Amino acid sequence: MDFHASHMYARISARKARLVVDIVRGMQVNEALDTLKFVNKRAKPMVEKVIRSALANAEQDVNVDIDNLVISKAIVDEGPLLGGRARWRFISRGRAVPILKRTSHIKISLSELVEEEIPAATDGKES
Repeated sequence: MDFHASHMYARISARKARLVVDIVRGMQVNEALDTLKFVNKRAKPMVEKVIRSALANAEQDVNVDIDNLVISKAIVDEGPLLGGRARWRFISRGRAVPILKRTSHIKISLSELVEEEIPAATDGKES
């Protein structure tokens, strides 16, 4: 069973948010939250909040062991430009450059880590 959470229209570019999301993808939730304490990026509180939200969604199900949750999917997509369009900033020599205020959508899914059963050890004899 998967548990999802997302932060839509996060006021950060997707490229910058992906740096933080790439660090925690595939980790167990507790390990990911501990790792995020030492990350010095602007996207850290946003990603941490989304992980905690997905964890709270998982806590609603009584059959889930919170300690076995893994970040199975972590995606950062580009959102629309803030204001809907580019504005212009005039610079030297009669030129103009666009002001792009980018947003992103941070989506995280948690799933339970299924421990595979280890077959019983045999001493090379088949029965």
